Amino acid sequence: MRIGHGYDVHKLIENRELYLCGVKIDYDKGLLGHSDADVALHALCDAMLGAAALGDIGKHFPDNDEKYKGISSLVLLKETKKLLGEHGYVVENADITIVCQKPRLAPFIMQMRKNIARTLDIDISAVNVKATTTEGLGFEGEGLGISSTAVVLIK
Repeated sequence: MRIGHGYDVHKLIENRELYLCGVKIDYDKGLLGHSDADVALHALCDAMLGAAALGDIGKHFPDNDEKYKGISSLVLLKETKKLLGEHGYVVENADITIVCQKPRLAPFIMQMRKNIARTLDIDISAVNVKATTTEGLGFEGEGLGISSTAVVLIK
């Protein structure tokens, strides 16, 4: 058994769609990035790669490679799962925390969990997603960006 931790941050900007854990969320801003900038799935991929000692998301899906421009991070998650499988690992469980002041994420949590469970081919009971605010403090609290952490157990 191995544990991995991931962390990611993306800036919020206008005229961009917001995706978190593969769910499109109606909001007046989206996250800036080369792919769909799904900060939560990027943290999850990094946690998986870290647990298997396979580097990080930038190593496997570089932001200067045009084939990843605008790509769904669910595709990146699926590819990360495949990479772990090639090294003999499977995800046992995942716990993701999304940090933002707005938008309110509670209505989307179940779909987020379903997306991750389906992509990783694990039971939904092995996937937890939670959201928290910073009580108005820091870049998340000021609405400048969203951060996310993830912890996974692989075997």
